[in-house]
Amino acid sequence: MNELESALHNPVLVAPIVSWCIAQLLKVLIHTIVNKKFEWERVVGGGGMPSSHSATVGSLATAAFIQYGGDSFEFAISTVIAIIVMYDAMNVRLETGKQGAILNILIKNEEIKARLDQTSKEKWTETILKEYVGHTPVQVLVGLILGVIIGICICRFV
Repeated sequence: MNELESALHNPVLVAPIVSWCIAQLLKVLIHTIVNKKFEWERVVGGGGMPSSHSATVGSLATAAFIQYGGDSFEFAISTVIAIIVMYDAMNVRLETGKQGAILNILIKNEEIKARLDQTSKEKWTETILKEYVGHTPVQVLVGLILGVIIGICICRFV
């Protein structure tokens, strides 16, 4: 078995990749159904339901637990990373998205633009900030549950 084949049979690698792909697909489908329009940015973008970040790290920790046990270095490090990623998604990145939404309102405000000189006006209006950056706790929880389920399935069948 060559190195690529070995990697493709490694559940600790395959589970997070599959989890990310499935979560992103679900995110696109849910966003399209709820908003009644398809947006390409959702295919690889952050934010939304479910959290692909949580699904990815959740399946990584799950696969490490199944493969190496709860007392292993692999499980410990993947769990710590999962906690950091999910905390960041619910807190720092969620707040960044809220700030982006507020700043986008200001960027589009004609009254504010009228007060700017030409150079500032060009810089002010050239960028619309991303608003889908972080996740709500429910989005993170659903992503984590999805990741754990996929991690268990991949470990059983790969």
